[in-house]
Amino acid sequence: MDLDPAALYDLLNPWNPDAHPGDRFYFGLLMAAESVLDVGCGTGAMLHLIRDRGHGGRLVGLDPDRASLDRARRRTDIEWTEGTAADAPRGDFALATMTGHAFQCLVTDGELRASLTAVREALGPDGRFVFETRHPQARAWEGWDVSDPDDVAVLTDAAGRELKVWHTVDEVAGDVVAFHETTATPDGTVLGVGHARLRFLDVAALNRFLAEAGFTIEAQYGDWDGSPVDTTSREIVTIARR
Repeated sequence: MDLDPAALYDLLNPWNPDAHPGDRFYFGLLMAAESVLDVGCGTGAMLHLIRDRGHGGRLVGLDPDRASLDRARRRTDIEWTEGTAADAPRGDFALATMTGHAFQCLVTDGELRASLTAVREALGPDGRFVFETRHPQARAWEGWDVSDPDDVAVLTDAAGRELKVWHTVDEVAGDVVAFHETTATPDGTVLGVGHARLRFLDVAALNRFLAEAGFTIEAQYGDWDGSPVDTTSREIVTIARR
């Protein structure tokens, strides 16, 4: 049985500001911005929705995964560009975003510096870059295991097949976590395995990279309700200004 990873991603990560606090947080910022660059746009679900909700400005999605962009390009009233964050196009954007913890895919110092520099140059005067990253103090990766029911997603794909998806940590090296995602049938037959690495920066390290790239921190929150970052925070939600 063949898998469509891009379609599976949409099932696992529906973008819905009416149901999800994180999406709701971004939605207000997106609708208020005259132009938006979505870095790591994936299948374009966020940009599709805000266009449907009446956003009339320029919307650009950037992602390195061609299969995801093929799904995104079902909408032709949005611009789609294949590339990484370091390939961000200049365009005087009012707002740049990286949602879904995509910022954590920037693993090396070089990737971080090149990406932040490119995103800053894509923004217009006083433009803002908004993104979130998991706070390392919460050690989210410790729950990524098939034995944790909260980490096992059960869903039905477009072909009507029931699937199970879970994560397994392979290695924790400093602030980088390597893991793999397994997709299987309910009886345990493995259909696909994808490998990835994520970087878990703490607030001090994150802010050093932002300052080095020329960003000013406008606000940082520990949760989607706007509460401050504290010793219990699971997220670092950042609004940085050019």
